[in-house]
Amino acid sequence: MEFLTGIREKEVLDSVTQSMDGEIVKVNGAVHTIRHMGDVAFIILRRRDGLLQCVYEAGITDFDLKQLREAACVEVEGVVRCEERAPWGIELRLKKVHILSEPSEPMPLAISKWKLNTSLEAKLNMRSISLRNIRERAKFRIQEGIVRGFRDFLYEQGFTEIHTPKIGARGAEGGSNLFRLDYFHHPAVLAQSPQFYKQMMVGVFDRVFETGPVFRAEKHNTKRHLNEYTSLDFEMGYIDSFEDIMAMETGFLQYTMRLLASEYGRELKLLDISLPHVERIPTVRFDRAKELAAEKYGHKIRNPYDLEPEEEVLIGRFFQEEYESDFVFVTHYPSKKRPFYAMDDPADPKFTLSFDLLYKGMEITTGGQRIHEYPMLLKKLAARGMTEDGMEQYLNTFKHGMPPHGGLGIGLERLTMKLVGEENVRETTLFPRDLGRLEP
Repeated sequence: MEFLTGIREKEVLDSVTQSMDGEIVKVNGAVHTIRHMGDVAFIILRRRDGLLQCVYEAGITDFDLKQLREAACVEVEGVVRCEERAPWGIELRLKKVHILSEPSEPMPLAISKWKLNTSLEAKLNMRSISLRNIRERAKFRIQEGIVRGFRDFLYEQGFTEIHTPKIGARGAEGGSNLFRLDYFHHPAVLAQSPQFYKQMMVGVFDRVFETGPVFRAEKHNTKRHLNEYTSLDFEMGYIDSFEDIMAMETGFLQYTMRLLASEYGRELKLLDISLPHVERIPTVRFDRAKELAAEKYGHKIRNPYDLEPEEEVLIGRFFQEEYESDFVFVTHYPSKKRPFYAMDDPADPKFTLSFDLLYKGMEITTGGQRIHEYPMLLKKLAARGMTEDGMEQYLNTFKHGMPPHGGLGIGLERLTMKLVGEENVRETTLFPRDLGRLEP
């Protein structure tokens, strides 16, 4: 009888460092490119930790170089040497090469190039290939760091991670932007947000968060919209004001930027990213923000109830120029443009105790304080001509006592897009879903 007792120690190493100079090691990877130099060739391996330069020498390496092709997966053995001209200052002088698998046809994209010079459409059509380019891949390592920062920071702050259903009886946001489906002969929708569930769970855990997909049936075809995206959500109880929510997000951003700087240096260097300063983030009321954009840049205010994309850009530009901040919290959005559960401002009920966070002129977060008293929820529903139909379970929660609470949702792909300096959110979405794309 054999038993497994944990991770197996392997002869093949996961990483190679400069401290191993002179050692004989075994590593594996995919052949990223081969550069022939006569009796010497440079074989660049693509590994999960980056590129590793391997040196093939005729008469020393026990292998026929003619057998090797780009994209082959190999296991190699060689001597580690420090070499400042090599990627990350290390190379491997090869002794042996063992082919693990070979490609059946040439690569359709020149993934070994520093920049993948092809259309976005081509990159998305051949996503699993295009992401083998190290700079394309690096964007999603940065995205991993953002999610890791979100989770780790909130765990430290006493939050509980939850997982809510993505098929429901009705949407949390209302409106017509719902994907409707038949669920065993019952009408159902894909979740626009985990809003109802995370509020309900505040009554259980006090502080909850989730990372998961949300669905919006909006017929947009812009560089900033997707029909399925990943939302970083949290909800917290026993708050003093909605400013507690903004403060918590600021803490998340500070934690995440430190994490990226310490753990994702290679990716930041590959993409030439300068991390934003988040020591302090300015706040401005919605109505004042519109005025500032109008006064400084001559922008005409056309919609008094929402921010147009052009206004977001101008507001972001104003706070960069005046306060050297890439971020700005815009607060007190009009009640007319916020969901029924948003807490109205007692000082002026035309506005809500809510906010958006703009980053480099684009909304990446929406949040605020929620109504926590049952009678007030019913009053707001009635004022909007809404019924309780389909929301009975959600509303019943508030009959039995709920603390003052609030929360937010962050668009992961948008945050990544602005951080890495892309102009189209599809560049930072693994497999985008939009008006015209259901594959791959």
